[in-house]
Amino acid sequence: MIKLHNTKTRRKEAFVPIDDQNVRMYVCGPTVYDRAHLGNARPVVVFDVLYRLLRHVYGEGRVTYVRNFTDVDDKINAKAAETGRDIREITDETIGWYHEDMDALGALRPDHAPRATEYIPPMVAMILDLIEKGHAYEADGHVLFDVNSYDAYGALSGRKLEDMRAGERVEVADYKRDPMDFVLWKPSSGKQPGWESPWGYGRPGWHIECSAMSLDLLGESFDIHGGGLDLQFPHHENEIAQSCCANPTGDFARYWLHNEMLQVEGKKMSKSLGNFFTVRDLLDQGVPGEVIRFVLLSTHYRSPMDWTDKKMREAEKTLRKIAELLGSDPLTKPWVDLRYATPPQEFIEALANDLNTSLALTLIGKYLKNRQEFELVGALRLLGFFPEALVQTFAEVRIQTVDNSLVSGVNIQTRGAGLKTDMNSLNDLGKRLQKIRKEAMESGNFSEMDALKSALTDAGIEVRMSKESIELIPGVSFDLAKLEALK
Repeated sequence: MIKLHNTKTRRKEAFVPIDDQNVRMYVCGPTVYDRAHLGNARPVVVFDVLYRLLRHVYGEGRVTYVRNFTDVDDKINAKAAETGRDIREITDETIGWYHEDMDALGALRPDHAPRATEYIPPMVAMILDLIEKGHAYEADGHVLFDVNSYDAYGALSGRKLEDMRAGERVEVADYKRDPMDFVLWKPSSGKQPGWESPWGYGRPGWHIECSAMSLDLLGESFDIHGGGLDLQFPHHENEIAQSCCANPTGDFARYWLHNEMLQVEGKKMSKSLGNFFTVRDLLDQGVPGEVIRFVLLSTHYRSPMDWTDKKMREAEKTLRKIAELLGSDPLTKPWVDLRYATPPQEFIEALANDLNTSLALTLIGKYLKNRQEFELVGALRLLGFFPEALVQTFAEVRIQTVDNSLVSGVNIQTRGAGLKTDMNSLNDLGKRLQKIRKEAMESGNFSEMDALKSALTDAGIEVRMSKESIELIPGVSFDLAKLEALK
């Protein structure tokens, strides 16, 4: 039994699909004018896990997942005006980037990824229907939804119309009947994209696109609607109003899920604070997509997520240990056997309890500690990690010194710019640390050893010590400049 926290009812509920042969989910996708930042990646990973769980429970061919692309928007228009590039060229390129970056995070692509510009006629038809039913009106070249025509407006976000009006702080267009009425269609001029309509040349408002696309691909009633908490109001509230008024016999979405926002080192991600970065920024810095995914799943989706360098380093250490366990002695543990590994029941139950990915990762830690390979592989796959890829990515970067001699992995891969050319430097530092440790054992003074170990860690190098050897393992935060300073 899957249980999900339903924003609509404000409680955790047993998930009962409308049709268990066709479980349907819609998630709001990106506005495609630039690279996806880290905050954009959180809902992708969260709802990817839910998609995998639904497929595991109901069957891969019995779940339909839709995530849209908003490719008509004022931000895209501004980007086109700034760069002089064609709007379609910008949106095509950005959609390509988005697919590449989300693929790198291990996210499955949805069953449908519609573009708003492909659904202009259905949007126009829905707007005409809303006007005919008395829920929308034309004014000064615009078409607006009349919020007073829908008694349940504000129920999803828990807001009352009178309170929202009282809190209004922006100038309200004089053609609106009510300050909270929202745009369904607006006029286009100049180089703005537009389409012919009963109200003149124009383009749709933001909210109507998701209602038109979900109706076409999922029907009047479907199971789950998801997105970031920032979309709860006004976007999702407006979707409900226009969809329920256009299709009064349907329920629209029965379960609403919202993920909390993301911070960086305890602060809101912002370009002005210098802590704003995209998924591609991290990937280009050598941070594997698996590390990004692991960190994003380490916090429950309904709690604020704090991205930190410490969490990133800890995620890589765990994934490296997993890779080392699964990659050791491959002749006795062939992938042909591990291919049939299934997730343990306790792991499925953790995810089924409102996507408790934090507990799921704790269980993965337990399977790793107990060397339960079949349980580990089954759990990893359900969570969206590919064991074979983990072995390839993490198990081969190693500098080990034994009696002042170098022992390395079969394939030493680059983890950070210039690392491949500095393997000898790492080896020299390993020998140096081994010599200092031997002297410290004799003198009892470990200060010099601790200082070098700390400096290596600060340079993004994991230091592992045993009686027989010292291992130096470059990590995702490897800093070549700091390594150079230690020579």
